[in-house]
Amino acid sequence: MTSEARSTRPGTAGVDPPGSTLQLTLATVGFAICFWAWALLSPLGNSYGELYALTDFEVSVLVAVPVIVGSLGRIPMGALTDRFGARVMFPLAAALTILPVLFIGFVADTLLWLLVGGFFLGLGGTTFAIGVPFVNSWYPPARRGTAIGLFGAGMGGTAVASFSTVPIRDAWGDAAPFVIVSAALAVFAVVARLVLCDSPAWVPGSGGGMLARTWAIVRLPATLQLSWLYAIGFGGFVAFSVYLPTFLENAYDLEPSDASFRTAGFVVLAVIMRPVGGTLSDRFGGVAVNAVCYAAVMLFAAVIVLQPALMPGATIAFLGMAAGLGASSGATFALVAQMAPADKVGGVTGVVGAAGGLGGFIPPLIMGAVYSVDGDYDLGFGLLAATALLTLLFTLGPVRRRTRAMAG
Repeated sequence: MTSEARSTRPGTAGVDPPGSTLQLTLATVGFAICFWAWALLSPLGNSYGELYALTDFEVSVLVAVPVIVGSLGRIPMGALTDRFGARVMFPLAAALTILPVLFIGFVADTLLWLLVGGFFLGLGGTTFAIGVPFVNSWYPPARRGTAIGLFGAGMGGTAVASFSTVPIRDAWGDAAPFVIVSAALAVFAVVARLVLCDSPAWVPGSGGGMLARTWAIVRLPATLQLSWLYAIGFGGFVAFSVYLPTFLENAYDLEPSDASFRTAGFVVLAVIMRPVGGTLSDRFGGVAVNAVCYAAVMLFAAVIVLQPALMPGATIAFLGMAAGLGASSGATFALVAQMAPADKVGGVTGVVGAAGGLGGFIPPLIMGAVYSVDGDYDLGFGLLAATALLTLLFTLGPVRRRTRAMAG
């Protein structure tokens, strides 16, 4: 069946099919729980650094390992979702994520074992590539930006990790956060297996093995263009969600709990803005929304280079970046829903999502290295401002031309 024929099946004619709200809600909750697990190491990074006498760069590597694994893992996970559906892949991924969570909480006692646990903890981050094609198939084209934006709000699981991990540990012991997250994953895995259903519009992908399908997806011009946008938008969000506590502690001498709560505020705003970006894209187009977002990120990153006081200057700048990065992530996946062939949405989501996660892996390493050499972060934020400017120009150039060509 062609992608054009597939796009006219139930759920794409302008009316949400029965059950779509329940499926979207369940997928979003599951995504949030998996991202909660994925982000567990970030709030504890400096604590592990003190416990095991780690350098700033080693702490950066520790919190970044789950990010890169969760990102690269989205490529095969997206292809598997196209093949087997979310009803199989979502509960399976959640159940398997329990193992590294318990390993870190009860077994890992050196940097090496923490890195091993963090490597497999990345599985929680791959669930993004399950949820986007799942939600995309449940909603009509005019509603997909909003629906995928709402699903993307599940990235607020990182905010839950920032808010809760340190207080739970302080109140109930070192293992408590890992036990609670494992229980949440187990409950979701069971409920998802019983309740989650693939859309009537979904048809299993075909057309060769995983490598052949992935190569065909990577060769799509839209895949490469959207990967760049998401690498900067979502990658920037991930980078700040994992490294902002360390930055705030080093640059503004905050206590770990205070830094974690402020990071959670950054994450919450970005999460709120993600469905806003998707909804605005349904109305004004993903290109226009992305352009405004990257202009804002460029401006606020430049403000941080000036080393303003935490209140109000730096706080306003970080919240402005959170809004821009969150909205751009929603806008980019509104473009994915518009530009990806219907039978390759999972695969395109996997590649684009991997690019976003990889975009989140590099900045913490750069920030850690810059701070180790210079004792401040000016160069790192200067590079962020320059990158946002380049992305703004790229959005207004090649990406806009591609969307116009597809619309014509």
